[in-house]
Amino acid sequence: MATIIHLYYKGEFEDLTVLVQIDPESLRGLELVIDTDNNIQKTKRIFDATIYDDLAADDFKESSALEFNLYLKGFK
Repeated sequence: MATIIHLYYKGEFEDLTVLVQIDPESLRGLELVIDTDNNIQKTKRIFDATIYDDLAADDFKESSALEFNLYLKGFK
């Protein structure tokens, strides 16, 4: 079994923060949408080949696994 290194991106929109985790091989991932009260909505996603262009167009920046996982586990 191969080890997968996920890619992480972060976008800030008005009252929301969006964090995205992408498996670059399968283009599957997880999206976290966090509001100003730190309520988190988790969504499993299947992305298409244009995901990286879409993220760049929406001003997403590369992020860290640590930040993503702190929100995912409810520590942030």
